[in-house]
Amino acid sequence: MTSNVMIVEQTRGVGQHLGTVLADGGFRVQYASDIRSACAVLHKNGMDLVVLGPSTVGPANSLEFAKQIRNICAGTPLLLVTDRSSEELAISALRSGISEYVKAPFEDQYFITTVDNCISSHKKHTQIRVATQSVETRLTMIGSSAVMRELRERLARLGSSDTNVLITGETGTGKELAATCLHSSSRRRNRPLLTINCAAIPDTLFESELFGHERGAFTGAQERRKGKLQWADGGTIFLDEIGDLSGYGQAKMLRILEDGEIQRLGKDETTAVDIRVIAATNKPLEQLIKDRQFRSDLYFRLNVARVQLPALRERKEDLPELIDYYVDYFNRRFGGPVKRLSDEALNYFMAHDWPGNVRELKNCLETIFAEALGAHTSVASLTPEMKQRFNPPQPCDERTQLIAALAETNWNKSKAADKLNWSRMTLYRKIARYHVAAR
Repeated sequence: MTSNVMIVEQTRGVGQHLGTVLADGGFRVQYASDIRSACAVLHKNGMDLVVLGPSTVGPANSLEFAKQIRNICAGTPLLLVTDRSSEELAISALRSGISEYVKAPFEDQYFITTVDNCISSHKKHTQIRVATQSVETRLTMIGSSAVMRELRERLARLGSSDTNVLITGETGTGKELAATCLHSSSRRRNRPLLTINCAAIPDTLFESELFGHERGAFTGAQERRKGKLQWADGGTIFLDEIGDLSGYGQAKMLRILEDGEIQRLGKDETTAVDIRVIAATNKPLEQLIKDRQFRSDLYFRLNVARVQLPALRERKEDLPELIDYYVDYFNRRFGGPVKRLSDEALNYFMAHDWPGNVRELKNCLETIFAEALGAHTSVASLTPEMKQRFNPPQPCDERTQLIAALAETNWNKSKAADKLNWSRMTLYRKIARYHVAAR
């Protein structure tokens, strides 16, 4: 398939020659002399690659072009052609969103190969990213309940902004997946999403891990090493378990958020980093602040926008949908044999409060598959540990009865009404009263 390439240059000198070389190499080429005409072409046709030719005012103008194009078409790879080369230019190009750059003069075939590799690499990574995001986003988004619909809308709105977000919720509610969803819908989606487990980094390694170090900065530092924050430059860092961060780590993290700079161990100069911060915790930070275990100034930096993830017990109408997803997932992973839960087993699942939330549900279903049970899982088939942990279904509230009846009848309202000895109109009134989402 022929690739489309646009060359942006204020003069047609070098750009015209590059266009001829690419056309002879089988590429379709268009030209633009300024950012306005370039964006018009991108809006109308889209491009597989944008080449920024040498500008009449030097590379600084090309980098400004790159930033503006990146803001409009975040997913289009950019290739800079320049007659200058330096570490400073390479860093500036990276921060401007440029995928690759080549220094003139160069052979025509080298340029064609570079363009082809740039396009191929971008398409490959895009396919991997789309496949990964589709799985992760679906995992995060499972559920037709009102609270999950609102959560999806909220994550979409916050994803398009660049503000810091604090995600709170119980263990197992999907905080990391929510962070992935925020990143994948942001302008930074083509840059790294880097997860940092704040509970797992000791103070003695904090600066080295996050900021990096120079060779010889300390005993054992055999070579220069970039820190995690520099690897995430231009992207997002996810601070998981932020409530477990030590006082020392909190002070260091606050400095980063305030200054936007890091200082490698063993180096006097600071380096600017452009990162969005998403933090998560299952601990009550407000209480930790009162107990002087968490810094209020760091809290206010992180808590610009707040996302509270619901517990599974608060959205039990999503259980059948979650179960269907994981049954399908484990069938593909283990090659069967479980097709669905029996109505009896589903009643036990509906009656359970799921203190471990979705993670507990997933683990329970994986245990069922590991035991290689029959096609329909009955209560008798549940492991002894499960039967001990799951209380037998007790007379439950009306809303839970409604959800259980709908789940058992595969959301057939006529059958559910018969099961509950209600009229169809009564069933519809109860569905509306208890805000049970129809499937």
